[in-house]
Amino acid sequence: MKSRITVAWSTVASLLAVLPGAAAHAHAGLPETSNITLRRGHPQDFFSGTTFGAVISRDSGKTWRWVCPDAMGYGGWRPEAYLWRETGDILAATGSALLHSPDEGCSWRTHPFFKSTWVTGLAAHPTDDRVFHAVTGRPGIANGLYLSDDGGETWTASPLLRTGLELNAVRVSPVDPRRLYVSGVSNNQMVVLRSDDAGDTWQEFPHALPELLRPYALTVVAVDPVAVDVVWVRVSAQGYTHLLRSDDGGRTLTQVTVLDDTFINMDLSSDGGTAWVGTLNYFFMGSSTGPLEKQPLPTGNACVLRDGETLYGCGSTWLHDWALARSTDQGRTWEHIFALYEIQGTQLCPRGTPVRDLCPARWPQLAEQLGAPLYPDGGVEEPPPPPDAGTPDAGTPDAGQQPPEQRPPEPKSGGCAAATGPTLPLLLLLSSLLPRRRGPRRPHR
Repeated sequence: MKSRITVAWSTVASLLAVLPGAAAHAHAGLPETSNITLRRGHPQDFFSGTTFGAVISRDSGKTWRWVCPDAMGYGGWRPEAYLWRETGDILAATGSALLHSPDEGCSWRTHPFFKSTWVTGLAAHPTDDRVFHAVTGRPGIANGLYLSDDGGETWTASPLLRTGLELNAVRVSPVDPRRLYVSGVSNNQMVVLRSDDAGDTWQEFPHALPELLRPYALTVVAVDPVAVDVVWVRVSAQGYTHLLRSDDGGRTLTQVTVLDDTFINMDLSSDGGTAWVGTLNYFFMGSSTGPLEKQPLPTGNACVLRDGETLYGCGSTWLHDWALARSTDQGRTWEHIFALYEIQGTQLCPRGTPVRDLCPARWPQLAEQLGAPLYPDGGVEEPPPPPDAGTPDAGTPDAGQQPPEQRPPEPKSGGCAAATGPTLPLLLLLSSLLPRRRGPRRPHR
């Protein structure tokens, strides 16, 4: 006998298939997890970005609480990843503002230092909790790499700062933290830049990639955990994502695999021999020299994070009944951590914080959509204050300008970005078709 959720998704797929220009992708614009981070030095603390804000767990994933996007104030540009310091501070680059929470997710601010530019990438030092690197990429102004040595409170520009440069990512080598890689566009040419001395001097390697048709968005995505000269980049071309590897510090690139989907993120095994890639719909695994093979799980916004020998993966609750799972056999099998309907209400924060003031009033509507308990503790929560206009937007861009990683994808990529025009009313209909989970939960699979 088919489960209710399987039947519902067969209906969803049928409806999507008859729509012109609408792709039958797993998540279909519905609520999903989109990234996962662990607090440095506290592996029991999880923070997961979602398409509806974020969720946080302080007990190894047993209970989860919601942080609404209004309280975070990031506007329309959702962070692709978060960094959680051992001190409790959480930082994230949105593609516009740099977000900072000093109190484990209860209050948020946009850093004033970057108010006139766009923070497009952020990376932490592998061992020093105080050191961060950020890159910027707003067209028409000087962009470059910035350094903080006090946990993100203050920032200074590196010598890499000039007009005509738009950066989109930064990575720090786990082997030698003085080795930095950044990527982007320099005078309309795709480039990888490398520093061997923590940003004081740079080598620049242009990559035209003539074998690809109209490539764009060349982005550094990973650095090998054991070999300082091995770095991975991805580039988009004609709706495909090409994953490439350099064994000479970014100077030359060799293709590893081609993905017929939109890239989310990747990670590598501790010895650098295995690569995992999450895309908007699928999960891939294989040798780090390629090719990568599509795996049966996870599906839907399949992000990946390795911590030691444990692999964490995002996935679609609507397809396989979990939004986050762990694997101890390199991604071959997965153990349920949580599903969206298990969120236990809003994050418990002190009075006067944005999460306490804004999120409780918004929880009932989200709980109804997810099938989550309205009052998980069995009691009635104190009525929240009336919602106000919310917090200021996190650096809304000028009209007509978008950072490189926010530009519309090629039509073939699909995913959430493909749901436009007449698809929006359909998404509302699809939400009503999905099962509302009530009563006892099903056993985890």
